[in-house]
Amino acid sequence: MANKRKQILTPEADKQLVVAFTTCKDGEMRTRIQAVRLYGNEVPVNEITNLTGLPRRTILRWYGRYRQQGLGGFVDNRQGGNHQYLTDEQIQDLAAKLHQYRPVDLFGQKEAATADGLHWCISDLRRAINHWYGIDYKRNASYRQLFQKCGFSWQRTAKVFRSRSEMKVAEFEEQLEKSD
Repeated sequence: MANKRKQILTPEADKQLVVAFTTCKDGEMRTRIQAVRLYGNEVPVNEITNLTGLPRRTILRWYGRYRQQGLGGFVDNRQGGNHQYLTDEQIQDLAAKLHQYRPVDLFGQKEAATADGLHWCISDLRRAINHWYGIDYKRNASYRQLFQKCGFSWQRTAKVFRSRSEMKVAEFEEQLEKSD
């Protein structure tokens, strides 16, 4: 005996999902709509999981949301891990401070993460935000976003060792010139 679904889509609901699918530009949303439509039209769940790549549980969850909330149930309401700890005013203040100070100014030559302490990096930004605002984000991506919001662009760091002595480098280069 086949396992019957409790509710199937009405012809009107099916038309509504077809219109939503064809007008939607968001790929993830289209996948959700299509999965719900297929499920509501009694397509076997294993076929839907193969077509959409969604697990069975997710398909059932989206179908339940659609039955309760209509098309509004498809909206992803997740907020993410950090929930933007800094306010917009604090981000503006941070941008001003990052442009005003360098890591060497705040932490000193030996404590800055870069060799010269003249350029901001994630570890220095993390320390500065913790110092100024008492906040610590969980992921480096959050610090990258803050850099972007503050008007900083990404630069590849120079590979310079802290133990490098400029005096010894100059002497070495001088010896090379003499030997030529």
